[in-house]
Amino acid sequence: MIGQRLSNDQGAHFAFTDRWGGVSTSPFQELNLGGAVGDDPATVRENRSLAAAALGLDPADVVWMNQVHGREVAVVTGRQPEGSAPSVDALVTDRRGLALAVLTADCVPVLLADPVAGVVAAAHAGRPGLAAGVVPAAVAAMLDLGAVAERITAVIGASVCGRCYEVPTALQDEITALEPDTRSQTSWGTPALDLPAGVRAQLTRLGVAVRPEPHSCTMESADHFSYRREQRTGRLAGYVWLEGAHR
Repeated sequence: MIGQRLSNDQGAHFAFTDRWGGVSTSPFQELNLGGAVGDDPATVRENRSLAAAALGLDPADVVWMNQVHGREVAVVTGRQPEGSAPSVDALVTDRRGLALAVLTADCVPVLLADPVAGVVAAAHAGRPGLAAGVVPAAVAAMLDLGAVAERITAVIGASVCGRCYEVPTALQDEITALEPDTRSQTSWGTPALDLPAGVRAQLTRLGVAVRPEPHSCTMESADHFSYRREQRTGRLAGYVWLEGAHR
């Protein structure tokens, strides 16, 4: 259920789900956390409750977003009324105890925390969002709330890798003109994009340290949902939060 969980001694927590341990049936089995993929809404709510419990969180303290492949950021100031998820691709908060969630099934989930300032963010960096600059926008929103770039820790979760993300040459050229580090080649020798490398490059230029964790490719891993592999499938979630009561 929780494929990866990381913490630091300053009370920052980062977690990513895998696809197991939930109640969804085919083609969303098992732990689909996405509410806009055609799964039964009651089943998704149960899966979200199961995942929150596994993390020691109250489901009401988890904030979601309707992701639209852009660069807009929403500042979260409290619990989210049901059905009110903002249409953005990044969330940021300075409220301890609130967990920010990002959904993916090949795109890059980016979790960020500055525990000293008490600020966290979650960003959804697909190809359009990476090109639009959603990750720098999320960092900028953190800085506006008092974070310092050199204190921010970033964690990148499972996503499609540069050996698998095949694209037409023209699209590769378009994206690499914006972010050269995304240029890659598939394992079978065709043009590709390495989105995690692009995200790391953007964060490094901003002075943000990326935690050096092993990267899982969603397209290669049977433990993860992959839109490119399965088309109709579920969504994984990444969560970031700081210990402490709401303030």
